[in-house]
Amino acid sequence: MTAVPSSAVPSAVPVEDSDAAVIVASRDDPERFSEIFDRYFAEIHRYVASRLGDAPADDVAADTFLTAFTLRHKYDAGRPHARAWLYGIATNLVRRHRRSETRAYRALGRASAETDHADRVAEMVSAQRLQPRLAAVLAGLGAGDRDVLLLVAYADLSYAEVAQALGIRAGTVGSRLNRARRQLRRALEGDME
Repeated sequence: MTAVPSSAVPSAVPVEDSDAAVIVASRDDPERFSEIFDRYFAEIHRYVASRLGDAPADDVAADTFLTAFTLRHKYDAGRPHARAWLYGIATNLVRRHRRSETRAYRALGRASAETDHADRVAEMVSAQRLQPRLAAVLAGLGAGDRDVLLLVAYADLSYAEVAQALGIRAGTVGSRLNRARRQLRRALEGDME
């Protein structure tokens, strides 16, 4: 019996197409785009929920994929991963909700919960006590700085991915992130002591 070289044996594990290949294929076979949805919906939904809250997250995340589906003919097939592209679309949709986002951050910043002594003690050792101050600082950041900070913090995107998502240079990402971090640090210094 002749041995069959292992390279001639078909793999039992199907090879997943790159995002670019799926998006290009979806131009002729729209059903293929559901693969992109399945790969990234939960991640995009988490990001949007972290920015806007749970209530609008379902709609904005769904709109992100509807927009991506509509714009799939413009997708740069030279980019094998669609993650940053999707985050860019989601961030633009979040901007549409900016007024409500900023209002929510300001409201959290003004919040002063009345608590009993035990709650105050627990609050002192909890990061939650920073939430109103943090929310106020986030509301005060410029939109570009806030978008960069939250894409790095919530979505864990690299500078290059943030740059791609927002259509800016990586150097701009770095300067916006540094400026946002400086403002946060200055505002929270008293609470950290």
